[in-house]
This record gives sequence, C-alpha cells and structure tokens, in this order.
Amino acid sequence: MSSRPQVRTQQSHSAEIRQVYERLLTGASVRSRHVEVGAGNRVHLLEQGAGTPVVLLHGTGNPAGFLLPLLHELHGVRAIAPDRPGVGLSDPINLPAAGYREAAVAWLDRLLDTLELDTTTLLGHSGGAMWAMWYALAHPDRIRRLVLLGPPAVPKTRCPLPLRLATTPVVGQLLSRLAPPSPKSILRFAHHVAGEKETLARHPDLVDLLVAAGRDPITDHASKAELRLFVGPFGFRRRSRLRPDELSQLAMPTLLIWGESEPLGDVSVAQAMTDLIPHARLEVLPTGHGPWLGQPTRTAATVLEFVQ
Repeated sequence: MSSRPQVRTQQSHSAEIRQVYERLLTGASVRSRHVEVGAGNRVHLLEQGAGTPVVLLHGTGNPAGFLLPLLHELHGVRAIAPDRPGVGLSDPINLPAAGYREAAVAWLDRLLDTLELDTTTLLGHSGGAMWAMWYALAHPDRIRRLVLLGPPAVPKTRCPLPLRLATTPVVGQLLSRLAPPSPKSILRFAHHVAGEKETLARHPDLVDLLVAAGRDPITDHASKAELRLFVGPFGFRRRSRLRPDELSQLAMPTLLIWGESEPLGDVSVAQAMTDLIPHARLEVLPTGHGPWLGQPTRTAATVLEFVQ
C-alpha cells in the first residue's frame, strides 16, 4: 500500500495540504488511504502496525498527521488515525450545532463499522478526546479501553484567552486578518494555547501541516465550527461540557494523560476528573497540551502499557 495520500481529482481540499501530507509520509512506515464511510463520504486514514486496534482522534484544528510522532512510536498495535470530518484530507459532513454531538457519534460509528472493528481502544486528544468520550458514553460495548489526552470541556478546566478571543465575532475576525496562518503565528499560538512552542518548533514539517490546515478553506471551516461549539467569550460553553454524572458513566478502563504545564489547568484538575471516572488512572508527564511533541517515546510507552 502506498504511503502517499490517495486523493480524488474532485477533492476540494487545497493542493498545499495534500502536498504537505505527501512530504510527511514519504519514506515513512505509516500508511495512508481513504475509506468510503456512507454514500460518497470518504475518510482519510493514517495506519501503522498490526495487532490490537487503537483508533486515535486528533484535536481541534490539527489533522491526523499532527499525531505522526506518536504513531511512529506505537509498536505492537494497529494504530489508526482518521482525519475527522472536513479536516486534513477527509470529506466534510453536516455537523449542525444543535446536533453536533449526535452527528459526531454517528460518523465514528460508521467508521468503525467500515473498518470492521467490533471493539477497539479509543484515544482522543483535546477536541478528539471529547469525541472519544461522547462515543464511549453512547456505545460502551464497542470501547475496550479509553485514553484521553488533555480533554478540554470537563469540570474545572479553564479556557485559554486566545481561544476565547478567537470565538468572539468581531475580535476573532480581526485576529484572523492580522495574523493569518504562518510558521510564526502557529508557534505563537502553540505557546499561549498549548504550552508547546519549543517542542513544536522541533517538528518543522508539523508546523507546515498546521499552516496548510489553517489555509485550507474546508479544514478551516470545520475547525472553527468545532471551536465555536466548545468555546464562547467567557470560556467553555456550558452545553459543551461533560457533566460529572456523565463522567461517572464511563465504565471502561480509562487512562488520562495530563501535562505538568497543561494550559487547561494544573494536575488537581486532572485528578478531580480521574476521581469521577470509576476505572480511571492518571499519568502526569513533563509536557504541555501535546505530550507526544516533546515526549513521543514516553507518551507511546504509557499508552502501550495501558493498552497491552
């Protein structure tokens, strides 16, 4: 199977993001392919290895390729990282604000059916962690284990100011014009929102991917729609948060990975969340919001020890 993204000529994602993906995967052991999920809806996947399946859901605004340093270290499992709808090289779907959660769960359910995964471990980062928990609550019988990296809209988390400003109608539009996607603006954002400026700078190809994602109209639209769902001018929206009683319903073994410098809150926030989930344990790493950027081997080892 070719490691190059297989893209239809009618695909409306930008040439730039396709080219960056192609460069990222040249010579890599990670494979790239598309699968049909429903009528005419194609999902782009990155796959690595064989064995116990682990499906990885990327965060808001960054495609599955952003997880490549982690994918490269996940040995002994079948790691599958889809681009979520409209992001990266996946086709967009209708994700209405009023039924966003239900549409996300339905999309993921169809994807697991297409991949013939009756059960799987589900790993989610940031916004992808919210999708993972939504799905685990809706279909607990299909989730063997749950791995959560920096879930944002849970009790006691705080929302970084740049995210709040980005969702404020006039201010957000002004910021988009004043600071269009560029390596400099991406690293500045990583510093203020993720606490990962220095570690991200070690991965210039990933910076290029984030720049291309921000410039791609389809990805940008999907990312901003999800951001507005989670965030308002005063922080994470109440309706987007997972309540304590919902967290207590996550009955599968759960691993929460939290960075010591996590902008969403200190370790006490993570511990409070862990205490709410019946069979959860907490692993704290010396990182920010993207632990695999600075600690890819240790992050992968933590995940593998839990999964295997």
